[in-house]
This record gives sequence, C-alpha cells and structure tokens, in this order.
Amino acid sequence: MSLSQVLAPQLQQSLALLQAPTLELKALVEQEVQQNPMLEEVPASEMEQIDRDREEGSPATDPGDLAEPPADVKFDPATEKPSRAPVDDFQAEFERAVAQDQEWRDHFAQTNLPLRQGPEAEERRQFMLDSLVAGTSLQETLLEQMRYSDLSDPQRAIAEMIIGNIDDSGRLKESVDLLSFSTNVPVEKILEVLKIIQTFDPPGVAARDLRECLMLQLERAGAEKTVEYRIIRDFFDALCKRKIPEIARGLGLSVEQVQVAAKRITCLEPRPGRDLLPDDDRYISPEVFVTRVGEDYVVTTNNEQIPHLRISNNYKDLMASEQPPEVRDYIRDKIRAGKFLIKSLQQRQQTILNIGNEIVKRQREFMEKGVAHLRPMTMVQVAEVVGVHETTVSRAVSNKYMETPQGVYEMKFFFTSGIKTDSGGGMSNTSVKDMVAAMFAGEDSAKPLSDQEIVKMLKEKGIVIARRTVAKYRDELNILPSNLRKVY
Repeated sequence: MSLSQVLAPQLQQSLALLQAPTLELKALVEQEVQQNPMLEEVPASEMEQIDRDREEGSPATDPGDLAEPPADVKFDPATEKPSRAPVDDFQAEFERAVAQDQEWRDHFAQTNLPLRQGPEAEERRQFMLDSLVAGTSLQETLLEQMRYSDLSDPQRAIAEMIIGNIDDSGRLKESVDLLSFSTNVPVEKILEVLKIIQTFDPPGVAARDLRECLMLQLERAGAEKTVEYRIIRDFFDALCKRKIPEIARGLGLSVEQVQVAAKRITCLEPRPGRDLLPDDDRYISPEVFVTRVGEDYVVTTNNEQIPHLRISNNYKDLMASEQPPEVRDYIRDKIRAGKFLIKSLQQRQQTILNIGNEIVKRQREFMEKGVAHLRPMTMVQVAEVVGVHETTVSRAVSNKYMETPQGVYEMKFFFTSGIKTDSGGGMSNTSVKDMVAAMFAGEDSAKPLSDQEIVKMLKEKGIVIARRTVAKYRDELNILPSNLRKVY
C-alpha cells in the first residue's frame, strides 16, 4: 500500500487541450467527436447564423452549448482538483433540451441557411486531394538513374547497396572499407561502382567528404584547371581555417586572387541532396492577434480555427423511448464528458487570452518600437497577475504564436531573463543579443571585432556582461570567430 498523486483523466484532457497548438487541437477535438456520439461540430454556416442572431439579440441560440466563456473565468489545470460532483444536472439538462428542441427546429426551418455541397463539389474536392503527390526522394532519384545506366547485374546490386548508404544530404555515410567488410565485396569493385554513381545527378552526390563533394562539382563543370580546384585539392585545410596568405604563397598568387577564388567556392553546394529533401515546412497559425486601435492594443484569440462543439440532439430521441438502464447510463456519461470538453475548450481560450493581455501590457514598448525594447519578463510574474500556476503559463504558451505589429513571434519569445544596466534598470537578453548582432554587422571586415571588444562597446552603453556570454550569443547568431571573418 502506498499513497501517490495521480492526475484524473479529465485533468489530463484539460492539460492536453491547453498545451496543444491550434492545428493539433483540431485533431484532438475531432478524435473526441469520433469517440463521443453525443458531440457534434457546429457547421460554419450555422455558426454564421448564430453570430447574426447574437448581434440581433435573438433568443434562438442555445446559451448552454455555444456561449462564449465569461470574462471572469479563471482556470488553472495545474492546481485544479478533480470533483466527484457531476458536470451538470442530467435530468434538468435533458428537460431543458427537450423543451428547446422544437424551438431550434422551427428557427432553422425559417432561416435560409446555405445547403450542403452537392456530390459534384465533393467529387471535385476528392479529385484535388487524390491529385496531390509526394516529392521524389534522393534515393529514388538515384535508383531511377541506375536503372537506365549500363551497369551489369552484379554492379546493380552493389549500386543499390551504396545508394542505400547515402544520406538525405547526398553524402556517403559509411566508408568503403566498412561496406566491403559487411558485404564481402572487394574494395575495388565498390570503388568502381561508386565512381559511376558519382556521375549521377545532382552533381557532388555520393561524395565521402566535403572536399570530394566540391571537387566532383568542379569536375562536372570542367573546371579542373581553375584556381578554385587547386585550392580545394591542395589547400583545403588551410581554406577551412581562412589562411588566405598561406594559400597565396603556396599557389604563387596574390591575396586578392585567392580571396576571389574562395568567394567562388562558397557558391558550390555542400549538400547536393538539399533540393530533394522531404517537404517538412511547418505551417503556423497564430493563437493570439494584437492590433492597434488608436493608442491602445486590442488582444483577440483565434476562435475561427477552434472547432465549435455542441451536444447532439439525437440523444433526446433515445432518451424519450424506453431504454435499458445501461443505455441511459452510457448516454449520461457521454453527455457529461462532452460538456466537460466544451467547458475545457472555453477555459483554454480564456486562459490564453488573459496571458496575451498581460504580455502586451508588459511589452508595450516592444509593440511600438521592436526587439531592441523587449523588457525582461518571467512566467512567474505573468502567472501571479493572471491567477494561475507557473506551469499553466508554460503549457499555455508552448508552441503557440502571437501576431503583433512587429511580426509573428512565438509566445515564449517574450519570456526572457534580464541583464542589469548601470542606470539600475533591466534589459532583456534578447535585446542585448540584437545589439551584438548589429555591432558585428557594422564591423570593418579587414579588422573584425573580437569578443572582448564587443564587451567594451557594451560597457560603454551601460551593459556589463562577460566575454563568454558574448561568445555564446555569437554562436547562437551563427557568426564565426574574428580570425575566420577577416578579409585581407
């Protein structure tokens, strides 16, 4: 026997809904609708009619199922305790639904709602979906070229083995010796087939390292006698360390000529399979919109992408007829689960809206002037004002985006630690990083700034940070050290 804390299933569902972004939330809700026959999604045409009724003050709308969350709703799944009380009074809910059933039917019978799409429109939609095709992978492209090559059957088997060991970037992952050891195929035969595969498209494919990849591309272009080819072939290590004077002395050329050739080398493709990589673009749907109205900023949530649910009227016909007790219990449980899901969706939207309002309130200077004016802000500070737990704020902003006058940003972007200034105030580390990037962008390429020089420049602005912090920011900005940025 032991005591342990366990999250109730309803609480787990609330946490999942709160943490899920809009696109994932739609999938979760659709799954719940499929599992709960008492739930149904309100069609967009009916939602438009309901919105018009609300504006006109019509009483036909069911306030129990489709009402917006009240402004004073405070929902904190991190501290919410499961209750044994039913979500609602089932018998009262049933009697109210039966009483309003005829009113609903009469109302929608009198309104001219758009009809559902006909079979022709559905057929066109299905044809469009069936016409979508997946892109061809690099391995499939190479196998197709192999089938049209002059390789013999034994060589085709070796070629398939080599192609299977080429990664998505176009590089041969395993060494030839290891391939020979694992397949009992002589190294000479593998090298013979490998050279043929290296003539396939895209240029530079099946290379064993970056140096060979670049040389293959120049050889395909007939540039074996150029300065670029000689630099890659004979001085590749010096090129990686930007030792331009050493390369110039070795080739008997001027530093300017070597720098021009090095610049041309940067135009080559280090990852030949890049164009054939799978399409993994992420589509962002902002959860919160911030718009300026006069001197104030108005915060709204993305309710259009959130499915609108209601309890289906079909269960009333079942309950009106004689049903076994187990059937009535099943219907009762599903109705309660559906009511809780609708309530959780409303509370989710209200929680995100409250957090968005507090973010805009604290980051007003950012909304007006940009990243340089981002203020330090922690989740604890927002949680105290909103009235929820810190972990609830973390879940609410996870993988969610906010559309602001300065652009679309991840909501976690606004939560940053602070760096004290000489004036006694605080500055966000994101703002400091933005200042560091501007300093590097404005440097003299012949005399690039070192990390210590950046520290001194920041100190003059009243910002005191360590050199290792500048080095960390530089790495995050993908900026090379000063010795590799120097232009002679």
